[in-house]
Amino acid sequence: MTVMREDVETTRWTPVCAYTDLLPERGVCALVGRHQIALFRTFDGELFAIGNHDPFSGAQVLSRGIVGTRAGEPIVASPMHKQAFSLVTGVCLDDPAVAVPTYPIRVDHGTVEVSVA
Repeated sequence: MTVMREDVETTRWTPVCAYTDLLPERGVCALVGRHQIALFRTFDGELFAIGNHDPFSGAQVLSRGIVGTRAGEPIVASPMHKQAFSLVTGVCLDDPAVAVPTYPIRVDHGTVEVSVA
C-alpha cells in the first residue's frame, strides 16, 4: 500500500513509524530533523503531516488536537484555543491569514515516511 501526498521523485524521505501505529482520527508527534511534525490518519486511511506548533498559543500541541471535518475538509482543532487548521493546506479556517506548514507524507511497505526538505 502506498499513500502519497507528494509526487517529486527527488524528495528525501524519513521513516517515522509503522502505518498501523497511527490510530484513525488520532494525532502523534514525530521529530524529523529539527521539525516537530504532527501526523494524522483519517478513518478512510488518508495520511496528513503538518507542523506541530500552534501559532496562537506558541505551544507544540497540534498533534493532540481534535480531528474532524469542516465543510468536508479534514481539520485538526488546536487543544489550546480550538482554532481549526486544514490538514490539507495548513491554513487556519478561523483566521485564513495564519497557517502551519504541511509536509509530504507517504506509506512505503507499511512504513510511514515524511519529508521536511
